[in-house]
Amino acid sequence: MEIEECVDLFLEKVTPVSETERVHITEACGRVAARAVCVEQPVPAFPKSAMDGYAVRAADIAHASKDNPVVLNVLGENCAGDCNAFSYVQNSAVRVMTGAYIPEEFDAVIRQEDTDYGMDKAVVYASVKPYANYCKVGEDMKPGEIAVEKDSRITPLQVGLLASIGAEYAEVYRQLRVALVSTGSELTPIGTALEKGKIYNSILYILKAALEREGFAVSYERVCADEELSLERMLSEAADCADIVITTGGVSVGKKDLLPAVLDKVGAKRLFARANIQPGTPTIGSVLNGTPILSLSGNPYAAVVNFEIYFWEIAAAMTRNNALKPVVRTAVLKSDYLKINRLRRFVRAYEEHGEVSIPVQTHASSVISNMTQCNCYLDIAAETALNVGDTVTVWNMRLC
Repeated sequence: MEIEECVDLFLEKVTPVSETERVHITEACGRVAARAVCVEQPVPAFPKSAMDGYAVRAADIAHASKDNPVVLNVLGENCAGDCNAFSYVQNSAVRVMTGAYIPEEFDAVIRQEDTDYGMDKAVVYASVKPYANYCKVGEDMKPGEIAVEKDSRITPLQVGLLASIGAEYAEVYRQLRVALVSTGSELTPIGTALEKGKIYNSILYILKAALEREGFAVSYERVCADEELSLERMLSEAADCADIVITTGGVSVGKKDLLPAVLDKVGAKRLFARANIQPGTPTIGSVLNGTPILSLSGNPYAAVVNFEIYFWEIAAAMTRNNALKPVVRTAVLKSDYLKINRLRRFVRAYEEHGEVSIPVQTHASSVISNMTQCNCYLDIAAETALNVGDTVTVWNMRLC
């Protein structure tokens, strides 16, 4: 089965998060709006100057030039934040700063560089058209317009839009709750002396960091020894308190690979296993009481690749945030990859300016240190060799 088919099987079973919460707009960036936000008052709510200069009636200086300057009586001044209402009379002006209120009947702003900077009288050396350098009421946003669409991901710019209409809070969908269960009697917590035959549990921390960087809540976090009853209990607990469960280890066919049997015992419905992918062929997708379970290899690189392929698609669907979907694009290969693989293979690589190279020599599933030199995965079809100049498919590496 192809990984795209496996993803589709997951997507058929997931339900988008429906619960919402009200957050301050300073915490809204990256969240998904649970309702549309409409503009109630025009922005700006008053006519304002686009620059430092003088508010004028354009007709009064229609023929002004260096050789034919026009002298205007300055009625007063408005700085940003002032709202002094000066009554227009012919050949009058109001000194205004950028963002300042333009009194009624003045229909343009002449920039101060085109004047003598006069205080009581200003000599004007250029003309302007009506509404030049003049920000009209509602020029930015008008009442009834949508500042933020429902189900859209709130960007920094949209945070600014919310602030500009005075919205202090936004209603958003709550973030995803993810449970992490790492299996393996060999796993040792960091901060503990490493005994022979043991390893530190790196993959748990990679996944947790990736989830929390997106603002997701790790609602359950456990390390389980290779013991069947404990694993049964943890899987049931995890499914009860999370929107999606991710497990690592125990998915293959070894003596201590207990997960397939335990998934069956707790009543999980199997969606797929052993897809056409290397590394991570044993990855299992299942659902327990409506909660998706993504069961990854215990080998760090295999776990990372399959996490990237499956999880972000599921998360995008569950959060309505399409920005989470994997980015897949084409590039031109800069170096040969001549090894023939029986299965479709994902190789760590580096892409820049539309060209992709393979900067590392070791591709073992247990090695992750050289991933810091990479930013993508090269997607290689089964039974295929690649040559310099070939157009290839690469998947963005979100974890770098």
